[in-house]
Amino acid sequence: MLPIQTILHPTDFSDRSRNALVLASSLARDYGAQLILLHVLPRPIVGFGEGVIPPDLADLRAEAREDLARVILPDIDVVADRRLLEGDPGTMILKVALEESVDLIVMGTHGRSGLGRLLMGSVAESVMRRSRCPVLTVTSPFPATVSGCMTRAETADVGGPL
Repeated sequence: MLPIQTILHPTDFSDRSRNALVLASSLARDYGAQLILLHVLPRPIVGFGEGVIPPDLADLRAEAREDLARVILPDIDVVADRRLLEGDPGTMILKVALEESVDLIVMGTHGRSGLGRLLMGSVAESVMRRSRCPVLTVTSPFPATVSGCMTRAETADVGGPL
């Protein structure tokens, strides 16, 4: 069994992040690991109108804190250390992972490809390339039971074995 004592779950509160949270929570329960739930508030984009319109950082922080507090853990036996940081999401995720000696990062990915990934970048890809610990990315809901997986016969319909 892998020695997993600390799991980091970065969230942006999207559906893909919720899918990853289900898996992170299950792993934390099964391994008896500490779960760190992290949201990184990206640096706000400054608007320009008849002058510079700075965003209200206090409101953004308060809203992010409320969103983080409202995250419901799927497993009642798991308690998460909830953290809110500000900065570049990829950099801050890696910083927490290093400072907390994280054994596994479990995060959602938006699955962008092509031009979308080129223009928007990919936090998950950046974290995977630079992380010192394993990174598990989740794009869709995790099956509740093994019966949710395809059988060998079903794989033939989609192009071969798994």
